[in-house]
Amino acid sequence: MQFIKPDINLNFIGKRRLAYVLSLALVAISFFALIVHKGPKYGIDFAGGTVIQVKFTSPVKIDDIKSGLGTLGLAKSSVQQFGEKKDNEFLIRTESAEDISKESSAQLEKALASVNSGQVEIRRVEMVGPQVGKDLREKALFAMFYSLLFITIYISGRFELKWILSAVVAAALIGATYLTRMLHVSIPVLILAALIASLIIFWFLELKYAMGAIVALIHDVTITVGIFSIFEKEFTLPIIAALLTIIGYSLNDTIIVFDRIRENLRKHHKNTMEFVINRSINETLSRTILTSGTTLIVVVALVFLGGGIIHDFAFALMVGIIVGTYSSIYVASPILLAWQGRGRKK
Repeated sequence: MQFIKPDINLNFIGKRRLAYVLSLALVAISFFALIVHKGPKYGIDFAGGTVIQVKFTSPVKIDDIKSGLGTLGLAKSSVQQFGEKKDNEFLIRTESAEDISKESSAQLEKALASVNSGQVEIRRVEMVGPQVGKDLREKALFAMFYSLLFITIYISGRFELKWILSAVVAAALIGATYLTRMLHVSIPVLILAALIASLIIFWFLELKYAMGAIVALIHDVTITVGIFSIFEKEFTLPIIAALLTIIGYSLNDTIIVFDRIRENLRKHHKNTMEFVINRSINETLSRTILTSGTTLIVVVALVFLGGGIIHDFAFALMVGIIVGTYSSIYVASPILLAWQGRGRKK
């Protein structure tokens, strides 16, 4: 199905400087939000503690719930609305994973029922120790970093036939991060330094397709994380799964455009690189809109109709699909033009 004329010629590359400004602004806002909030808001999976989901049969105020918890020595617990207001469901979080285990469910129900004329139901109790949360947080960061390195090998091998070179670079970076980790360096700082080092190495080794793809993926993940920080949404294991899904989705869209660029470089070798990239984006535009549009419809339905349990997961996918589609056109492809200017200087 192709609902866009095949001879369409929108000047995407001509607007790349405006897109660069927009992308830099979004990335800067994302970093600013993370700095203001002192990093991401970690959920129980990464921060450790206990989370209890309760449902009341009649409306109740958060302050009343806290007063009921105070009778059990849990006055410092945080309480927030879960789902729609009419559902009367709340999430109770404590910093310790042992507080609730020492109290029976019956005592907790009694304490919460005392602040409300109706009944209360404990629907879910999850406990994660602080050390487990720390380990999960570190493994999640390394999972995203290693996925980017393996993507580098694939992109460089497929589009530039530099399988061995890219594999050696990836292995060296993995080894360097492993050795540096033994020096007890902060994991987020280590991953950030490794990503910067990766981009510098890609530039000097002229792995242009890999660099374009990686910059676009970092762009997508950073903006998604920033939006989560702005709305003060929690980072849990499902959100990490959503970020890895976004990486895969955005990469797939980028590969489609890169593949067409490679074909058009042979067909239109007498034309400029700017012409080839712009033509390639226009030729794949119909496929991009169809794929992103149909996927977005499903994800939007999950955001508004899927319920509180998967709301944040679906929200992350929605943001990632929009930003990923944008980056495939305005971030990944225009980066290839940087090598054209570099070649002229040489």
